[in-house]
Amino acid sequence: MNVKRILYPGSFDPLTNGHLDLIRRASKLFDEVIVGVAVNRSKDYFLSQDEKVTVIRECCLNLSNVSVRPFDGLIVNALKQCRAQAILRGLRAFSDFEYELQMALMNRSLDGKCETIFMMPTPKNSFVSSSIVKEAVLLGADFSQYVPPPVFRLISRKLKD
Repeated sequence: MNVKRILYPGSFDPLTNGHLDLIRRASKLFDEVIVGVAVNRSKDYFLSQDEKVTVIRECCLNLSNVSVRPFDGLIVNALKQCRAQAILRGLRAFSDFEYELQMALMNRSLDGKCETIFMMPTPKNSFVSSSIVKEAVLLGADFSQYVPPPVFRLISRKLKD
């Protein structure tokens, strides 16, 4: 049996409703969706990798064909480790496309078999990014409408500590 498996890599700091929407939609198109929680050494993280993996798993409990794995290093290596056929990336705006095209071409140059599939967000999630959510959190705004409830609870707990 030829299982169609896709890897959705990202730092997910934090996971937003936009991310979860893409995961849900991809789970209807592919036999298996692997959410790869990556380490990006150029970013300062609000949540630890373990916190992100745990909360994303909680958000995806009702999606039987979705798994969540941490990874460090090149996406093409994670793709091979997961035995996935493609990488899933979300595109919110034209500015995303420029960056994502460069990444897709780089990944393809590192591994000629690496395919990248782009999905557009739903309109209500088209402006939401992890960076914007973090800024709202740090400025004391109500961010509950931009993240799944488990993520909201985790961040609210962290803010109290």
